[in-house]
Amino acid sequence: MSTSERHVRLFRNGRNQALRIPRELELEGEEALIYKEGDRLIVEPIHKGRLLALLASLDPLTEPFPNIDDDLPPLDDVQL
Repeated sequence: MSTSERHVRLFRNGRNQALRIPRELELEGEEALIYKEGDRLIVEPIHKGRLLALLASLDPLTEPFPNIDDDLPPLDDVQL
């Protein structure tokens, strides 16, 4: 077993199957995604706000965006 693996026991919590997550394997935050891949149960933390924090830390763009309308034919006038 690697150091990030632990043997745990499953138990019932009402109608749900549950397990206790050892302290060294705790996830950040208060929400997670859970799904199965074959016989494996995958639990991933949901990191809210990390994308916005990353975008806020980036330098603003200095290059102007290209004008993509230059090569388009003119629009027809529509009479309604």
